[in-house]
Amino acid sequence: QVQLVESGGGLVQPGGSLRLSCAASGSIFSIYAMVWYRQAPGKQRELVAVIPSGGSTNYADSVKGRFTISRDNAKNTVYLQMNSLKPEDTAVYYCKADLTSYSRVRHDYWGQGTQVTVSS
Repeated sequence: QVQLVESGGGLVQPGGSLRLSCAASGSIFSIYAMVWYRQAPGKQRELVAVIPSGGSTNYADSVKGRFTISRDNAKNTVYLQMNSLKPEDTAVYYCKADLTSYSRVRHDYWGQGTQVTVSS
């Protein structure tokens, strides 16, 4: 069993900051890429940022220069530091982990999502 649990969402004013966390737990053998997505009401889910197990990070154009993705491999946790938030960043944010469990099965696992609302 593998679980991903996100935290850190909330209500913030435009220009403010939030830091999201996503912790993976359970029968984890190895984690490859960890990814943040978001889905705004009435819109499709979109990729926000990716951090592979090695190599460089990637961001959606809409968040470049404002968001930073990082990970702590010892804690199986990925973070998303969000600065200079805009109302259009309002969405449910989901994390995804591409990982191999102890059974050596490689699979994508998703968190339950955390709401981020940017409003004055």
